[in-house]
This record gives sequence, structure tokens and C-alpha cells, in this order.
Amino acid sequence: MSVVVFDLDGVLVDSEQVWDQARREVVAAHGGRWRESATRDMLGMSSKEWSVYVVEQLGAQLTPDQVNAAVVEAMLDGYRQHLPLLPGAREAVERLAERYRLGLASSSNRPVIDLVLERMGVADRFAATVSSEEVARGKPAPDVYLDVLKRLNANTGTAIEDSESGIRAAHGAGLRVIAIPNPHFPPSERALALADEVLPDLDAVRL
Repeated sequence: MSVVVFDLDGVLVDSEQVWDQARREVVAAHGGRWRESATRDMLGMSSKEWSVYVVEQLGAQLTPDQVNAAVVEAMLDGYRQHLPLLPGAREAVERLAERYRLGLASSSNRPVIDLVLERMGVADRFAATVSSEEVARGKPAPDVYLDVLKRLNANTGTAIEDSESGIRAAHGAGLRVIAIPNPHFPPSERALALADEVLPDLDAVRL
């Protein structure tokens, strides 16, 4: 059976701006200063990477571990109150699970991944899920996708991505890439050129 690997943020949940707001609030509350490029700089970074960035580049007066804990707790609290599922997300997972083995390769932390899939009611549809905090490098490095493929005992498959770093990561891991461009942080034309297919939304994914 063939493999399909979902990204989480921007593909299943409309969350990139939620992460952004959580990080902004932590920076503001702990003596840091936001910079204009920070949002795009951190897209695709693992928690190990963006927590260091918040301390070293934005000046938050916390340790990276403290930054990570504060941001993740804010995300979990927000998701428990309201999960911003993208249209067709649950249906796409259910539809593709009927024909393919599913994986998930996300920059979100493990507790965030688990909460989202549980609240979606689709946790049992995924044969393997990997957080980039569990591998050496975050996106755009291919590590998180390579680990998913290893866990699925597969050499390749199809990835569904929304962001520049995600498209580059999946392409670098040798997957076929379906891009659904994130409207908040659209990937560049150079990144989209790496995708095998560009679609408007999850309802259009029919493989």
C-alpha cells in the first residue's frame, strides 16, 4: 500500500498565525523585542531551533526550554478551547486512509500533535507521526520526512504541504509533493516549482 504523509500546521489546522501570536506574547512578556522577519524566519523550525532563536535573536529573558514550555502551553490551552481545523481536514484524512498508509511530519511539538489528532478523532488513522523535535534538524531539512518513511518502512510516497520550508523538506526526502499554498505565509514561486502538483485545498486532493 502506498504512503501519504500530511503536514499538520497549515494543512490540517489553520495554526501558523496562532503559533506566531503565542511566540509574540512570550517575547513581549519576557523582555524581548519582535523583529519584522521573525515570523518567516521561524517557519518550519523545530522547537529546539525556534526556542533558541527567541532567546538569541529576539532577546527573551528565558532559557530556550522555558520559551518552549511557555509557547506550547499557550498552544495547548488555545486548542482545548478551539481547534482551528481547516475545511475538509478530517474528511481528507478519512478518505485517504481508506487507500493509503498515512504518516504525519510536523514541526509542532509532540504534545500538540497528539492533542490535535485526538480532538480531530483521527489519531488511529496514522501509522506513524513524527515531530521535528524528535529528529536532528527541522524543516527545510528532510529529516522529519525521512524518519516518517523509515517508520512506515517505505522508500517514498506523497507529501501534502503548505509552506516553503515544508515543500523543500518533502522534496529533499524524495517524496512526491502536493502543495496547498498557505494564504497567510505563501511559499515562493521557486519553492512551488519543486511541487509536483499545486492545489487550492484539501477537497481537491484525490491522488
